[in-house]
Amino acid sequence: MLLTKIKTAYALGLGNILRVLSYRVGVKTGINPVRRLQAPLSQGDFFAPYKSKPANLSPVEAWRDDMLLFSYWRFPLGETPPAWHINPLNQKAVANAEKPWWQIPDFDPEVGDIKQIWELSRFDWVLAFAQCAANGDAKALERLNLWLNDWCTNNPPYFGPNWKCGQEASIRVMHLAMAARILGQTCDANSALIELIHTHLKRIAPTIQYAIAQDNNHGTSEAAALFMGGAWLCAMGISEGKRFERMGRKWLENRVSKIVMEDGSFSQYSTTYHRVMLDTLSMAEVWRRHWQCPVFSQRFYARCYAATVWLCTMANEHNGDAPNIGANDGARLLPLTDSAYRDFRPSVQLAMALFANKNAYGEGEWNLPLQWLGVAIPTDSLVEPQSKMFDKGGFAVLAVAKAKAVLRYARFRFRPSHADVMHVDLWLAGENLLRDAGSFSYNTDAKWQEYFPSTASHNTVQFDGRNQMPRLSRFLLGDWLTTSALEPVKSADGVNTVAAAYKDAKGAYHKRSLTLTENKLRVVDDVEGFEGSAVLRWRLTPGAWQVDGQSISNGKHSLTVSANVAISRFAIVEGWESRFYLHKEPVPVLEVEVQQAGQLVTEYSWA
Repeated sequence: MLLTKIKTAYALGLGNILRVLSYRVGVKTGINPVRRLQAPLSQGDFFAPYKSKPANLSPVEAWRDDMLLFSYWRFPLGETPPAWHINPLNQKAVANAEKPWWQIPDFDPEVGDIKQIWELSRFDWVLAFAQCAANGDAKALERLNLWLNDWCTNNPPYFGPNWKCGQEASIRVMHLAMAARILGQTCDANSALIELIHTHLKRIAPTIQYAIAQDNNHGTSEAAALFMGGAWLCAMGISEGKRFERMGRKWLENRVSKIVMEDGSFSQYSTTYHRVMLDTLSMAEVWRRHWQCPVFSQRFYARCYAATVWLCTMANEHNGDAPNIGANDGARLLPLTDSAYRDFRPSVQLAMALFANKNAYGEGEWNLPLQWLGVAIPTDSLVEPQSKMFDKGGFAVLAVAKAKAVLRYARFRFRPSHADVMHVDLWLAGENLLRDAGSFSYNTDAKWQEYFPSTASHNTVQFDGRNQMPRLSRFLLGDWLTTSALEPVKSADGVNTVAAAYKDAKGAYHKRSLTLTENKLRVVDDVEGFEGSAVLRWRLTPGAWQVDGQSISNGKHSLTVSANVAISRFAIVEGWESRFYLHKEPVPVLEVEVQQAGQLVTEYSWA
């Protein structure tokens, strides 16, 4: 295990480890200036009455009568602002919320997942209230200012849990900026709002090295907030804004160059986190254009376009849903439409307009973010091949007619969060036939903490009852797999194929070959090198599946597994999936077990 930890540390990068250590030592000892920050308590009218003609655009329904958390959980919206330090799911309050943020623990078993505290303070409601105010709703504007004043009173600068995370502060900055754009109050912003932005930037800047060390969307979020907030302060005549703007631009260029790969793959290997990153870049570009700041580099825009194509390829055009691959914490930045949480089209449409001047989907509610933010809707349609390889990130997409299959294989330049190598997602139009389990929660009972990211929660083969990669900590796996063989995507006469293979640290070997036609997916698994058993799992769409020999059917679709060795077990068991954060529900899972090396052939057919 020691050797595994050493190799994993090397893979993470010495520079990143030093950044994290420096951050932790600096905060603990007080060397980091973040411990000495002071700022006035922002109070007053943050937003003025809306003076233009009503926008006459559809605002989101969320936050009218209910609070909407993680795009799933609803709670009645009272006359008074919410309690900012109470977990709404269990009504537990953060202890000592009046303390400086660095004295409050990251994980409190009594309160539960700290994300449940942070969610209200991401300011989704600022956007919703701003939309209503822009449509002439004076009460929405009154509520917006009331809530912001109450938030500031109960979250004085740098005290309490809502100041713990630089990314959370950054999301507030971005949402406040977009609200000002919606209300037309950027150039003549009220002093209380500019002061609040300044207070946030002072919190973000001293700890951005920690965000950079994560090689994930913490870095893009914090860099974007510094760039956007800094440009705003400059426009308002605050000299310190130039330093923030330069810092933000530098790190935004750096992050996009490093963690968005040439083919658009993102370091977190996650569809929902990919959307967080892409929405962040879209907001930064909207803001840059608004203030007519110098353009970013050609490399920046090329990576932004590639990242947009990646998400567009993953999402289906029928309902906008996409594979639930990788970590999923319920994040959805820039919620300017009532479209479903799992509808990725609004994000793709905005990014495609900004980074390619193309229209991905035509007319629809996915154009609302563009209209709210003053982005022209392009007339030229996007033309991209449906079947694609994203080899830098380890993804292959096969698409034939209404069918789409996604293969996840091992390309780990950055740390994986799920043991999901060789997972396959299958879609027919907007229906997810073979699916991923998701994440559920980052701070929950050990049983669920282990289950959701594990190999057993993915459509792949598990050897000897263990994970493909051992878990070293809550967010870190060891012995990162590498792909030992790859047969790239081939498309001809309505038949698409791809294949990949790996050998793990204990010598188990798995090669998976996919063939997709318009009415069948064929998967061939060659397995060897294991000691006792290999279990093939297919996570099915909920329904009344019936077993008949080595086949199952739900009346519409059938799945058959054959093998050139004896199948010791063929059974449907209960599994779990989480399509929304903190929500899980049962799903049927087919398990097929063999106890010797061989080949298994799966055929999933539909009419």
